[in-house]
Amino acid sequence: MIAGTLSRYFGLRFLSAVLAVFAGTLVLTAMIDFLELMRRSGDLQNVSALLIAKITLFRVPFITERVLPFAVLVGAMFCYLNLSRRLELVVARAAGVSAWQFIAPAIIIAWLIGMLASTVYNPVSAILREQSTRLEGDLFGFEGGFRNATSGFWLRQRNEEGQAVINAKSSRQQGIELGGVTVFRFDPAGRFQDRIEAKNAILEAGYWRLEDARFYVSGVAPAERELYRLKTTLTPAQVGESFAIPETVPFWQLSAYIDAAENAGLTASGYRLQYYQLLAQPFYLVAMVMLAASVSLRFFRFGGVQKVVLGGISAGFLLYVLAKITGDLSKAGMMIPVAAAWLPAAIGGITGVLALLYQEDG
Repeated sequence: MIAGTLSRYFGLRFLSAVLAVFAGTLVLTAMIDFLELMRRSGDLQNVSALLIAKITLFRVPFITERVLPFAVLVGAMFCYLNLSRRLELVVARAAGVSAWQFIAPAIIIAWLIGMLASTVYNPVSAILREQSTRLEGDLFGFEGGFRNATSGFWLRQRNEEGQAVINAKSSRQQGIELGGVTVFRFDPAGRFQDRIEAKNAILEAGYWRLEDARFYVSGVAPAERELYRLKTTLTPAQVGESFAIPETVPFWQLSAYIDAAENAGLTASGYRLQYYQLLAQPFYLVAMVMLAASVSLRFFRFGGVQKVVLGGISAGFLLYVLAKITGDLSKAGMMIPVAAAWLPAAIGGITGVLALLYQEDG
């Protein structure tokens, strides 16, 4: 009975700490994003603060989804340091409760949080992010879509008329709608034919619908057309592999995207990596709890709290860097997606377990 009561108590303290950290991050992110959108919309007419707040509300879940592991890490450290400061860990140890019993409730709760984050929070944040891009597109034009910070999105297509290279500054609806489009067309012999610039392009059955298109041909004055249909044999799956951002695809739709991409002869490595990362997320959060416990279960009266906090944050940051490196290696084809997704969680968990074994059992 005593063990069950302590487990519920430690579990509730951990859960409240994680929720407090995550809520604080949510509010801070919302404020910053709201101010940034207000600055961007300063030159626009008849823009209400309510609309800006609505866009921010839809964007924030997608942004804060990336900081959930750090919320678990900081929340666990705050929970255990606070328990130690109030000598509750000392009393529990005197009653014969081991460190493994301290962290067991947190591990279970972190695993459940990871499951909910992957299966519920991720689909909701992806849907809301898509809604926010629609609202941003209506407000700012296609500048509100997902953007590539370097040279935009690129795609090559080929048909009986020759081939075309498409570049877009922004993408929406998994690549179905493009903004800031430039098309370089070549004839069947491979000779450059012309360049088309359009405000946006929408993929429809058998063609791209280019709006406000301007044609540039060598030695000829530019010509403009309000609407132009560019033939294509591309499917939404093929377009999505080049233009879609895997992070914007809901968890429950990733399998369908993977199958569609592979049926079209594409690698779908980005979708696979995202799918396995979401599957590994519960264990990744458990690894964060283990790392936090390994640096924050010492008695508060021994001092060195600043070093403990710095050590925990550094360990979490290194694990995040490792996840980014393995993700980049997977996208470059140098590591299989399943290994890239599970390796950070495995290394973090093993490191935390070994550190706790050394501290507790010698």
